[in-house]
Amino acid sequence: MPRFLALHKPFNVLSSFTDPKGRATLADYVPVPGVYAAGRLDYDSEGLLLLTDDGALIHQLTDPRHEHPKTYLVQLEGLVTEQAAEALRRGVVLRGRRTRPAEAEIIGEPGLPPRPVPVRAYHPTSWLKVVLREGQKRQLRRMTAAVGFPTLRLVRWAIGPLTLEGLAPGEWRELSSAEVTSLGGSS
Repeated sequence: MPRFLALHKPFNVLSSFTDPKGRATLADYVPVPGVYAAGRLDYDSEGLLLLTDDGALIHQLTDPRHEHPKTYLVQLEGLVTEQAAEALRRGVVLRGRRTRPAEAEIIGEPGLPPRPVPVRAYHPTSWLKVVLREGQKRQLRRMTAAVGFPTLRLVRWAIGPLTLEGLAPGEWRELSSAEVTSLGGSS
């Protein structure tokens, strides 16, 4: 029977179960053998990470051809402008290639749990809610920098219809059959 888990990956934790350098990994939080991350979050990013032993679902969630939406809450250095948000909506040229258009909305401070290592005291900062349908390495950080607002904190809030709601950093839970189905998997 396949396993499907939702984890709130904390800041400064690798999206793998081992690390030869001895850094914190998923094994420090999820004592479930045989599951793997469906995608990844950078070491310095936080948020929703799905874990499963269902290879077909991992492929569906990570292959950009499926355009599976991933929602991020992003704290930026400076007061983000509507022009910068519009540039993200059109797509940004990174390394000679235009990204797919993103959904980008300027939001107020979202009330996330504090990070164990606080964001340095940049003043002022602002927040965006961004939905991506592709996932290049450090893409969102490079996109916000390209429009003039470096990312200070990045939290994946949702993958498709699933959100972090109710999970504190480091907590995980099993997905319901209905949640698995909503992601395109079979439970």
